Amino acid sequence: MTDSHSNVSPATRHVEKSVRRVHFSGLDVVTASIALLLAIPVLSVFFSALFASDTVFSHLAATVLPEYVTNTLLLGLLVGGGVLLIGIPAAWLVAACDFPGRRMFEAALVLPLAAPAYVLAYAYADFLSAFGPVQSFLRARLGLELGAYWFPDVRSLPGVAIMLTLVLYPYVYLLARARFLAESGAAWDAARSLGRGPWSAFFSVSLPLARPAIAAGTALALMETFADYGTVSYYGVPVFTTGIYRAWFSFGDPAAAAKLAALLVLFVALVLAGERWARGGARFHETGRRDFRPERLALRGTGSVLAIIACALPPLLGFLLPAGVLSSLLLRTGMPGREFSQHLFNSFTLALLAAAAATTIALVLAFARKTRPKTLAGRAAGIAGLGYAVPGAVIAIGVLAPFTFFDNALDGLMRSTLGFSTGLVLTGSAAGLIFAYVVRYLAVALQSVSAGLERVTPSIAGAARMLGRGNWDVLKRIYLPLLSPSALTAILLVFVDVMKELPATLMLRPFNFDTLAVAAHNYAADERLGFAAAPSLALVAAGILPCILLIRSISHAAQRGTTAPGAIGVTVPAVI
Repeated sequence: MTDSHSNVSPATRHVEKSVRRVHFSGLDVVTASIALLLAIPVLSVFFSALFASDTVFSHLAATVLPEYVTNTLLLGLLVGGGVLLIGIPAAWLVAACDFPGRRMFEAALVLPLAAPAYVLAYAYADFLSAFGPVQSFLRARLGLELGAYWFPDVRSLPGVAIMLTLVLYPYVYLLARARFLAESGAAWDAARSLGRGPWSAFFSVSLPLARPAIAAGTALALMETFADYGTVSYYGVPVFTTGIYRAWFSFGDPAAAAKLAALLVLFVALVLAGERWARGGARFHETGRRDFRPERLALRGTGSVLAIIACALPPLLGFLLPAGVLSSLLLRTGMPGREFSQHLFNSFTLALLAAAAATTIALVLAFARKTRPKTLAGRAAGIAGLGYAVPGAVIAIGVLAPFTFFDNALDGLMRSTLGFSTGLVLTGSAAGLIFAYVVRYLAVALQSVSAGLERVTPSIAGAARMLGRGNWDVLKRIYLPLLSPSALTAILLVFVDVMKELPATLMLRPFNFDTLAVAAHNYAADERLGFAAAPSLALVAAGILPCILLIRSISHAAQRGTTAPGAIGVTVPAVI
């Protein structure tokens, strides 16, 4: 019998095998399409920045751009130092030490995650104002007249840094605490046997081993800092996010806004590169048993008092005091009326739709990354979740340009063919806003669903495929029922994030369609802090829900003697 391949060269056979291995399934096409669609806002920003005219931008570059750069850098440095100063000691104290109230502080230190930074800004603006309780008390006790003394101005760059630090330090605290709890006792005991004291062992052993986790938490805090708009705009500190908003609405120049947005993306990229450099620049490895935990260091006397103060002040200043101030403002102003109900309904509707859309997409992407990690589907799923690193103001600019182009093209087509105008279909509609939310918060849902997917035994899906089931059938019949708890968690987390989101909502919302975040911002901008109290407290109440889930996970993990990585994973998206 003649071999049909006898005359084919080895190189040709290799090419034929490579071609046969390249097979694109329906899952590849779907995930690649999703990744491309979600990348449109960022691509649009850079396209507009490169090819649009720069008349207004030239004026901004000559006048206010240096101030934007300086303030953004200073704000990042202050917040970065602040979250390290609070998060690392608090994490080590609750993880490695024993003192009265440790269990309570372990959970309470998470609470500031519930409040957006701009809500704290409203509360402290009233609390520290000239006629607020602090200055009124000082004048009464010291017999001073108004204007006859100096008092620090909270509406400043340091004030913004303090507000952001108080709500963002939990990123460092959560990741550092998990790392300290996972530390093997062998390394600690070796350092103590060489004559190192507790603090010396901490700096020489525990802290170096926790550097990657600390760097990741700091990077997340800095990304949120660069994305903030509500705090910096209310306190009157010009940074990139306020510049983007002003370029779009005050100057009416999308090109200038796009150029500023592109520069802000570069800032975020530098933060991510710095985090990777900090994580990979040094190598520390553990060789001891991880199930062998060092004994907690018992603190007594002054040490115990200092530990209590260090763990009590962050949740007190970052949650309890602002909540108390806002509650007092609400009682003085009175309960909200019909407008509040409308704002609540708008926020609830947008958040629910965006959470459902993001979770549905996350289920498909997580399934693709799990079942086909080295194919186009798996790689596209990994890229699609990077929107969390892009500030909301940048995404808003990136959404407006392509949506406007689509609306104009559709309107021109309908006018020329059917003789009527379609108007604006996507621009200024809820669809554009929900799309921006999905781009921004898909990583939150993807991380939660992926964490649940890792707990599903692969043999179950393998058995289904042996019976001839395809990918979509396996996803629908096998994975969806097993992933329902993770999917519900993803919906809750995205729901809360969307409720609190301000810059993208402010720029993309339909006309006369205010959310709780926008209403609070508008009231505060008009110095009607009493009216801002109700929507602000509603946002804090919504933020309490994921904090409760995290606190319960931490408590259960403490009872089991584990570090609760799943809880941390769904709270701090692993986009870096």
